[in-house]
Amino acid sequence: MSSRPAPLPADMATTQSADGAASWFSELGDSVAPPAPPQEEAARWWKGPTDGAADTGRSTRLEGSPYARMYRAFLAARAALGVLLIVGLVTSALLNRSINPQILTVAIGYAALSVLWWWWPSQRIQRLDPDLHLSKRQALATVGVDLGSFAILSFLDRGFNINTAALMALPVLMTGVFMPRFMALAAAAAATLILLAGAVVEGVLRDNLTTSLTPAGLTGFGLFAVALLVSELSSRLAREQRSARGSMELARQQAQLNRLVIEEMPEGVLAVDRQGRVRTANPSARRLLSAHGLTPSAPFQLRGVPAWEALVKAIEQAFAQPRRLDDSRELQLTFDDHTRRALRMRLKFTRGRDASNQDDVCVVFLEDMRVIQARVRQDKLAAMGRMSAGIAHEIRNPLAAIAQANALLAEDATSAPQQRLTGMVADNVERLKRIVDDILAVAPGARAQAPAIDLERLVRAVVDEWLKLHPVAANASLLKLDTSGLPPRDVSAPARVLFEPEHFRRVLVNLLDNALRHGSSQPGAIRVDAQLLMLQDQTPQALVSVFSDGLVIEGQIERSLFEPFFSTRSRGTGLGLYICRELCERHGASIDFRAHPPTQRHRNEFYILMPLAEFAHAAP
Repeated sequence: MSSRPAPLPADMATTQSADGAASWFSELGDSVAPPAPPQEEAARWWKGPTDGAADTGRSTRLEGSPYARMYRAFLAARAALGVLLIVGLVTSALLNRSINPQILTVAIGYAALSVLWWWWPSQRIQRLDPDLHLSKRQALATVGVDLGSFAILSFLDRGFNINTAALMALPVLMTGVFMPRFMALAAAAAATLILLAGAVVEGVLRDNLTTSLTPAGLTGFGLFAVALLVSELSSRLAREQRSARGSMELARQQAQLNRLVIEEMPEGVLAVDRQGRVRTANPSARRLLSAHGLTPSAPFQLRGVPAWEALVKAIEQAFAQPRRLDDSRELQLTFDDHTRRALRMRLKFTRGRDASNQDDVCVVFLEDMRVIQARVRQDKLAAMGRMSAGIAHEIRNPLAAIAQANALLAEDATSAPQQRLTGMVADNVERLKRIVDDILAVAPGARAQAPAIDLERLVRAVVDEWLKLHPVAANASLLKLDTSGLPPRDVSAPARVLFEPEHFRRVLVNLLDNALRHGSSQPGAIRVDAQLLMLQDQTPQALVSVFSDGLVIEGQIERSLFEPFFSTRSRGTGLGLYICRELCERHGASIDFRAHPPTQRHRNEFYILMPLAEFAHAAP
């Protein structure tokens, strides 16, 4: 397989090349999208990295529009008409051996202006206004020059038989296409007046006024009809063009959204035809079809690759067999390095499975069986959690009875062995109570909205209580508290977060216990920092960090820190950090660990991120 993009099929390439020059009115054949206002460009979050390649400027985008092609055609026709006028006059002079120098001068001037305007660089790129009308400069340089030149030729023509009535059709057509209807009628009226004035002059000179006025009047009526008809057709074309542009833009946006959704799907999606050629494949599918990394971008052929034989056979069988209610099946891919991957495949067809439909496409959905099994395990864990909560409720009552009975036995225990046994029972009862409380703390269920607490005051209170319970840490000055990062109480309002005080106390005490257990016994071994984070483009957050100077946590242990029932102590339940994470997530906060470089004393940091009360949305 090659990673080079496959060339377009011959029929598609021919269509694309032919559409652009097929007709001036072939708007749907344009390959560029309509221009968007500058204020909307930044809002296009769905734009892909290649969208900007076609947006090289408004002038370049409009160059291929039908109005631009028509405008260039009119300019070329004017230039050709000017050259033909000169050729006709010169030919007439050679045949009749006479020429009117004034008419020749006007013809040469008209031809020079027409060719110059057609050649002018600014007219090579269309610059119409948003209503697709000619600017004043363009109107004067085209329609104005035409009417003026043809009027002069009409009055100077004495025996040379220049048909100025036919020439007047060109400026009338231009105004009908590129200007409002009122201006088109005005141009037709100006052309008619020029023709009538010429007819009056000729009729007076030749004493046949009636004979001269009749053709001029009929020609003027025809010019008015042409102006109205062309203006109506131009308006309809403009409406169709706007509708086509809007439809193309909506289709492009929808295609971008579809592409974004498909590319971000965790499930692999393939579009495969009957020949086994993959027409489209999202990154997830390309990742599942490769042992390491990604397969080449679509299109590519499935057949001929040994690792994909099972997939090819399943697709061919699906094309050949009649429709089944369940199109889901499991298959296993074996790659060249002998690694295996189990996949679940689902098939959908764009058309029926009749053999006569040779161009239908099979859409293949691929899922990694490991992901499916992980979801199943997660559902089982959730069910076990609900069951454990029910069991914990049932254990509390007999556990309380055991504790009470043991307390009564301890009162009558006189010998040392009896006291040792009652002490063991009491210790294990307390341990079971802690386990039950831990399970009930993370049990699902509706809870009331947490109150807004003063973060600095609560942190100080929890630290003071913890020091009272650990006099060794207090006497050795093991802990240092720093709340200078929070707003001063005498300057602004205190930082408040939505958190149940008892839950926050439990989380912070657990982190302090871990820091004391794994830290050194040197002064300042534990550090607690509280501060506000004011990051750009993010809502303000409160950060509470617990640092310790113990040995840095290894990578394997770090990945399992917040998993349930994972503990590095023989008598640990493995629920401490797991419960801390559950309590934080319940209040819209997050807890995590990060290790600092060896140059720092406190390399281990557990931190809690909490949105402020005015921005927080506590989880239910």
